Amino acid sequence: MDAENSHPITRYLRDWNLGDSESAGRLFIALYRDLHRMAENLLRAERQGHTLQPTALIHEAYVRLGSAQKTDWRSRTHFFAVAATTLRRILVDYARARQAERRGGRDERVPLDLAEVAAKCNYDDLLTIEEALTQLEEADPRAARVTELRFFAGLQESEIAEELSISEITVKRDWKFARAWLASRLRS
Repeated sequence: MDAENSHPITRYLRDWNLGDSESAGRLFIALYRDLHRMAENLLRAERQGHTLQPTALIHEAYVRLGSAQKTDWRSRTHFFAVAATTLRRILVDYARARQAERRGGRDERVPLDLAEVAAKCNYDDLLTIEEALTQLEEADPRAARVTELRFFAGLQESEIAEELSISEITVKRDWKFARAWLASRLRS
């Protein structure tokens, strides 16, 4: 058995693929610190006093990922890409629920520089970004995926290239296009 296949993370992913639900728990324990850091980074971009905490966000992701009917984990990078998508969906669902609670709430367009991950945003901002990303997915699915992996998962260009089976230069080009495309949509 080669070193990559004997790595604990690889074994947990493989065993989870084979239906061993205990491996999912072991995987989350092994990657908890990385997932917590990812959740902290996402929440750092939220407004002050956000009621979701990184631990709650991770636990909700665990429930959602663990309840998936069929998993087909290819690698640690693939797991983090899916986890980032799941975290993003949780935040968007939470923002939609909070916005629905507000009386007379309406979506307001606000300029947001996507290159600044640490920029503060509120529920309306998050929903505006989600809407723009959905439009980008329709216009250029790969650029949208690159944006999601870069912005939400915090993956490096080399990791994104590996995950999407494209070159790093293509990742850079897609990221540059997506930032410009999203910025133009968010300004309007």
